[in-house]
Amino acid sequence: MDEVIYKIENIIKIYNSGRVERFVATQIVPPSTDPTTGVSSKDVTITPNVPVLVYYHGGAFCIGSAFDIPWHSYATALAAKANVIIISVQYRLAPEHPVPIAYEDSYAAFDWVISQADGGSEQFLANHGDLNRLFILGESAGANIVHHVAMYGGAKIHGALLLHPYFLSSKEVESEKKDPVAAENLKSIWKIVCPKTSGLDDPLINPLTETAPPLGKLGCERILITVAEMDALNDRGRAYYEKLKESEWKGEVKIWEAAGEGHCFFLGNPVSEMALQQDEIIAEFLNKE
Repeated sequence: MDEVIYKIENIIKIYNSGRVERFVATQIVPPSTDPTTGVSSKDVTITPNVPVLVYYHGGAFCIGSAFDIPWHSYATALAAKANVIIISVQYRLAPEHPVPIAYEDSYAAFDWVISQADGGSEQFLANHGDLNRLFILGESAGANIVHHVAMYGGAKIHGALLLHPYFLSSKEVESEKKDPVAAENLKSIWKIVCPKTSGLDDPLINPLTETAPPLGKLGCERILITVAEMDALNDRGRAYYEKLKESEWKGEVKIWEAAGEGHCFFLGNPVSEMALQQDEIIAEFLNKE
């Protein structure tokens, strides 16, 4: 529930979600010359650009959309909270478009964003986005995509955020016992969305397998991984974190866990205590200099 945490009657209300209501009208004087004094004024933007975040939605590669309400609402709320420009990617879904098509679309979207630094077609992004502070974020299958984009994209990526990453392997993990039905569904759907897969140790779904490219090649400076205590994939995200720390990758990595919550809980309940805490962690990560 969106609750008021501070107010001055008839002036301002501040909500625990970060939303603010102001009741005092602001009369803006545009750049001009005052007719009485002859003094001229103009506006100068001191910090013109904000971080740019490329967002890859989840959905096991077969559901979801950049335009669907849960994902669109999450992106807009995060943009407001963290003061970032978000490019939400619409990649093609399996089984009509089997993996690796989702990766190909995601690489193409990333390349398009990078191209805007050289005077691309999207003038707003060129004028207001700081592509020296470029981030990529995704949840579940979107977090899987984020890993592969970071392997593909090179050191232009300032930071990568993997929320509840959809990784698998042929080896069972303890967290699968928390939700065995979800664990089995995630394993079985992978073989449907990627019909040419070599199995659960395919490097596309298991970045820690021996045949996967070494994590030291990740092309980003910082990584944030979030997991949920009751998520069947919890241990997968933790294993990725531990292997990353042991690898030759020289960046900064941190992990955060949502206590008592399940897989991608924040999409269904974005104003829960844990969702708001996660938002704070993400906003801090995005705005760290």
